[in-house]
Amino acid sequence: MAPPKDADEAGRPANGHNKATQRSRWATRKLTVKSSGLKRLSLMGKRHNRTASTEKRKSGGSAISASLQQQPNGSHDLEQEGDAQSDNSDHGGPGPRTLYFNLALPDELKDESGRPVQTYARNKIRTAKYTPLSFIPKNLWFQFHNVANIFFLFLVILVIFPIFGGINAGLNSAPLIFIICVTALKDAIEDYRRSNLDNELNNAPVHRLVGWNNVNVAVDNVSLWRRFKKANTRFFGAIWYAIEGLWMKERKDKKDFDFNPSNEARMSIETTATRRESTVLSPASHQSFVSARENIQMTPVPSPLPRDQPMQLGVQGEDDRPQTSYSFQGDEAALRGIKGDLVNREIQATGKARFHKDHWKNLLVGDFVRIYNDDSLPADIVILATSDPDGACYVETKNLDGETNLKVRSALRCGKEMKHARDCERAQFHIESEAPQPNLYKYNGAIKWQQRLSSDPNGATRSMSEPITIDNVLLRGCNLRNTEWALGVVVFTGHDTKIMMNAGITPSKRPRIARELNFNVIVNFFILFIMCLIAALANGVAWGKTDASLSWVEYGSVGGTPALTGFINFWASLNLLQNLVPISLYISLEIVRTLQAFFIFSDAGMYYEKLDQPCVPKTWNISDDVGQIEYIFSDKTGTLTQNVMEFKKVTINGQPYGEAYTEAQIGMSKRMGVDVAQEGERIRAEIEEAREKTLAGLREINDNPYLHDEDLTFVAPDFVEDLAGKNGEEQRAAVERFMLALALCHTVIAESVPGDQPRMVFKAQSPDEAALVATARDMGFTVLGSNSDGITLNVMGKEIHYPILNTIEFNSTRKRMSAIVKMPDGKIVLFCKGADTIIYSRLKKGEQKELRAETAKHLEMFAVEGFRTLCIAEKVLDEKQYLEWRKEHDLAAMALEGREEKLEEIADKIERDLKLLGGTAIEDRLQEGVPDTIALLGEAGIKLWVLTGDKVETAINIGFSCNLLNNDMDLLRIQVDEDETNLTEDDYITLADQELTKGLARFNMTGSDAELKKARKDHGAPNATYGLVIDGFTLRWVLSDALKQKFLLLCKQCKSVLCCRVSPAQKAAVVSMVKNGLDVMTLSIGDGANDVAMIQEADVGVGIAGEEGRQAVMSSDYAIAQFRFLQRLVLIHGRWSYRRLSETICNFFYKNIVWVFSIFWYQTFADFDIAFILDPTYILMFNLFFTSVPVVLMGVLDQDVNATVSLAVPQLYRRGIERLEWTQTKFWLYMADGFYQSVMAFFIPYTVVCLTSSAAGNGLDVSDRLRLGVYVAHPAVITINLYILLNCYRWDYAMLLTVVLSDAFVFFWTGVYTSFTSAQFFYGSSVQAYQQLTFWMVLLVTPCACVAPRFAIKCIQKTFFPYDVDVIREQDRQGKFKQLNSKQAVTEEPLAGTSSGSSEASARKGKHAQYASVDEDRRPIYPPSVATHNTRTQNGSDGTNYTMHRRQSSEIHPVSTFDGTIMEPAVRPSIERTRPSYDRVRRSMDASRIRASYEASSDFTSAARLSRVESRHSETQPGQRRFNLTTVRKRGLSAFSKKSVDY
Repeated sequence: MAPPKDADEAGRPANGHNKATQRSRWATRKLTVKSSGLKRLSLMGKRHNRTASTEKRKSGGSAISASLQQQPNGSHDLEQEGDAQSDNSDHGGPGPRTLYFNLALPDELKDESGRPVQTYARNKIRTAKYTPLSFIPKNLWFQFHNVANIFFLFLVILVIFPIFGGINAGLNSAPLIFIICVTALKDAIEDYRRSNLDNELNNAPVHRLVGWNNVNVAVDNVSLWRRFKKANTRFFGAIWYAIEGLWMKERKDKKDFDFNPSNEARMSIETTATRRESTVLSPASHQSFVSARENIQMTPVPSPLPRDQPMQLGVQGEDDRPQTSYSFQGDEAALRGIKGDLVNREIQATGKARFHKDHWKNLLVGDFVRIYNDDSLPADIVILATSDPDGACYVETKNLDGETNLKVRSALRCGKEMKHARDCERAQFHIESEAPQPNLYKYNGAIKWQQRLSSDPNGATRSMSEPITIDNVLLRGCNLRNTEWALGVVVFTGHDTKIMMNAGITPSKRPRIARELNFNVIVNFFILFIMCLIAALANGVAWGKTDASLSWVEYGSVGGTPALTGFINFWASLNLLQNLVPISLYISLEIVRTLQAFFIFSDAGMYYEKLDQPCVPKTWNISDDVGQIEYIFSDKTGTLTQNVMEFKKVTINGQPYGEAYTEAQIGMSKRMGVDVAQEGERIRAEIEEAREKTLAGLREINDNPYLHDEDLTFVAPDFVEDLAGKNGEEQRAAVERFMLALALCHTVIAESVPGDQPRMVFKAQSPDEAALVATARDMGFTVLGSNSDGITLNVMGKEIHYPILNTIEFNSTRKRMSAIVKMPDGKIVLFCKGADTIIYSRLKKGEQKELRAETAKHLEMFAVEGFRTLCIAEKVLDEKQYLEWRKEHDLAAMALEGREEKLEEIADKIERDLKLLGGTAIEDRLQEGVPDTIALLGEAGIKLWVLTGDKVETAINIGFSCNLLNNDMDLLRIQVDEDETNLTEDDYITLADQELTKGLARFNMTGSDAELKKARKDHGAPNATYGLVIDGFTLRWVLSDALKQKFLLLCKQCKSVLCCRVSPAQKAAVVSMVKNGLDVMTLSIGDGANDVAMIQEADVGVGIAGEEGRQAVMSSDYAIAQFRFLQRLVLIHGRWSYRRLSETICNFFYKNIVWVFSIFWYQTFADFDIAFILDPTYILMFNLFFTSVPVVLMGVLDQDVNATVSLAVPQLYRRGIERLEWTQTKFWLYMADGFYQSVMAFFIPYTVVCLTSSAAGNGLDVSDRLRLGVYVAHPAVITINLYILLNCYRWDYAMLLTVVLSDAFVFFWTGVYTSFTSAQFFYGSSVQAYQQLTFWMVLLVTPCACVAPRFAIKCIQKTFFPYDVDVIREQDRQGKFKQLNSKQAVTEEPLAGTSSGSSEASARKGKHAQYASVDEDRRPIYPPSVATHNTRTQNGSDGTNYTMHRRQSSEIHPVSTFDGTIMEPAVRPSIERTRPSYDRVRRSMDASRIRASYEASSDFTSAARLSRVESRHSETQPGQRRFNLTTVRKRGLSAFSKKSVDY
């Protein structure tokens, strides 16, 4: 590929306005402190040979305009953020680094042996917790963090010694071994999946430069320990593959070991790499398994021969602007003339270097790499050159910030000549880089090199430098898009990359109940210790008596002395009474949680057929945590929304077009009591009919080859009629002009997809901008492509080229973008699109009053329907006016200081006195069922926060659409702006403190410790009238230790919290703040790699298994396909699991108390000599068969109310939030009940047997200890199972049968076992006991006496003090939920052309049936609220803006509707034709209840008030006439008619 032409060679036309397109850009993000000297980053997009002065780059941090006077080794200020700071050592610490390329490493950076002193993180990453070598010790270490496991291990060791009463050490150790092995197997499976993806990622292919010397690293520095670990990995891997090969014969043999890649996609290789022919003519190209599979080859770029002479550097004329922002030792005039080049043309290339396909894991800091289109970025890379002549490239940052729209990055100016391996060999430079830090939006660095001036080719070289900002860096995890190739150097690898620094470590999650259970286990330890101590002291005292019969009958104590005997008796008692801390509890809980996970997986209600994706529990042991969630933290893009923008409506020249049915319209209909199911069906039919008419009309006008029926989103038959000119030339000209503006004012990239019918697809920096251009395509104004001169359109079948003279791009401050176009007739026209308030303030004074008023009303209706609105305007410029402005613009672009502010001021001058063309309405499609799900979770008492990387305005839009925000809320905006006053961190903290103090004052709070203590105990719903919005920069300061508590308390008072422009690390920090600060259970849900950190930080992490990335899924605890499934996961399975586990644990402790104390009471009659009243097999069978199955079944199948009722009454979930199912009070009540029942279970049989004479039929007495044990064991088992049954809510066949079989088994075992002489002293006990009447009397009386108190208390409680669930169960039995239970869920696919089809289906499920009994003021609001709030106002091409003033309901004037009686004007036959969508919204606005909003500021404005928004030139009167569109559709309001001017 030939090198790009210099700007001088391109030349500039004499007239000045046919030159290459000029693009003025402003930052879309702010920087951190210490960067305020240069306030904003310049986001450089696709540049069309713009002149040099517009390419003046600014550093993202301190101005790195290096010179010879600058200190060496990058001693300039390179900031490290607080969360990225680490120890910087002389030997490899993650501090600032200097990298050298084809230059000798300085002596201070070498050790004694000449090796580099600095070491860097490897590019091989590991998210798995274990390796084959570390699995066993590390897993055992984690498992023995459980106190009970340590205790059971101690007992196993104790049983080995027979003196302590041990019978079979192997049998006693079996339960512990079983639970350890089961848990280890579960952990191994989970970690194996992570290892699969790690290895798939680490072995992904990348083209790195080989055959040259990278002086920055010692490539052969592989320690002996690493070699040992690698050998172990290969050894165990080979064993595993050998075993796996036994049942997978089709597996192909691999030359080298690596884990088999999972079928699930990984974020870093989720796209198919482009296949290319290799230019490296070498057969020695080894391939990784990914390389072999994908066969990625290189682009055929021939390497040129070395030039004989150095490249001559021309000097520009005096009027030319500098080509770059280099600085060097010399004067300003010389600086303007230099064109930087990293390649040293004076040296010869060896020809050995070539780009070779290698693994990601082999990349090193300082390597040259070439990335191809659709490839994932393997490391953080500084861009040197791209396939674009201007050095631009496009990246998709979905894995970083969740956004799928493309971002623009640009190569360094000094590296654009580099294209081949030969160039890399001859490039000599070094890079001074900041330390690794996690801020995704900031990077500070400088590239420095030596170069001769073209004016003095024989003179000394000059030191030159160019700043490196985040716009010159490609971050790991992104994907290169729409760019053939990019060449760069690696600066950060592995865990030093920004995405990995934001990811955090893989946590080991333990459920809350399990953590709290340790306390109860310790309590039981203490009780057991007291019991054993009593036994030891009593037995020692007994043996110490010489006058008792014991000293005469027995042969002597085991210990020989009373003290030693008591000591031995202590440990023997510990062995006998060990069931007080039951290991079977942990085994049972593992079984219960595993079965709960299976039922979650099997729930058809959470199965997404489109992706064949059920709900997959990836962490099996935290299902009960899902039932205690109080805070949910959600990503926005891809989680709440589909990130699909659809153009639905438009207003042009005062006429509204478009048919749609949105979530907001459904909400308005619900509030009006309309049957939304029936209405939705009717409206969809109308829209489908209109769609067919639209398509037919478009094809009649023009056989547009780029129009595809399935792509059409703008349904408007009347628009097509106007486009065809059936209603007058004036309106036809207006709609054509409007569509032309959409097709020309943008920065999208058009791609042609070949096929039978050609298709044009568009890639844009924002999805809504792509939607605008796509609609223009469907209407016959198709963008075919763009180049340095302009844009080529297919206009109604004619191909026309439009030169683009300047593009003034969108940013969050301007909230608009403009394109200056030279039209075919020679006129120069500025097209501008932006937020409605911004455009209205720039309209020409005194003109288009009626048009502005009508357009404002239409925009208001669009906002009411939930659309994102945007205004389009134009301005015709004369050539003189444009040339004067262009001169000022070029001078501003040359400024070295205040460049951004000067450019903004110049742009402001020309973007005035505009003429309004109309407005657009775009729908950001929510995922199906999102509003209903959020409303349902809110009713359950769950607070939902949105943590997103999107802009503030966009997040607020979604908040209103999905019920997070409503019109009654006062939005608190916590914002600290970064300015140019060089404020310190303390200053910013002070400003943030003032904002927080002001917010807390609204609630009469100060942020004290007492208020925090109170807040930790308050689990109620927050104030419903407040919502809080904060941006990432401000969040940095409020998360400091000094302000964190205040911020937490302020957020606690708000119903909804939106954190915008936040990094992954900040997301995790917010989750941690709430989780630890309020001591609540949290759940995080997201779909991208940028959500991994918060997913891992939360108690429960849920990943959305979307159609694109699955990194969040692999790091999550649960994987679901849609956000709406969260309601079933949380409100049904979570609540069930929590309640079941709580009951299971309490009942488990209870039954062991009954059993153990029954044994203990006997010891009081036997001098505590640890004589077994029960046969040892009874003790073994008790927790194995007698009582364990019913309590396990309770934990798996018990159900207080069914799934339908759980969703119909989400308030039942609040007991989980308040943690009322598992409390210490409940635990002690069960313990007390067990203590009482143990007394009954022992002393009733004891009284009957020992205090009465009884004998078997053979004359043998049955009062010996083992026969007495039969009397005790049978009623105890029956009592325990009956008690468990009494505590179950549902008595189904499975539960009843299990209880009966468990009770019967004790009889079966006693009868069978005692029939064999191997039972020894227990032989024949069953026959002797069963033939006694006293046995059956005891069997009847004992359970009744034991259970009677519990039964009486439950009757009183349910009758006089019922819980919520008791009331709901009673209502269910009365049939009040019969309709819900019998109703089948019906899901209908929305018809083509409709905006929504999900809400109707969800409405049929009856989830909001209870609203009828709710006060009107407390009904859910389906925002945007009617006539008061423009919630979807679009700012420029990719943003939104909110402005709103109070508006009373009286300001909404009643309007009539079309009734067919209006006379049809002769000039406009379509006037009488009804517009269903328009009429429907007007009726809704008139009939709906209008609420006055409560705002504290004027940051929000209704769209209908736009007619009163005046520019500094406007004199529009606030009382101007409102035009009634429903009376007559007047024409001639555009700039094409004299009627549009009001004098």
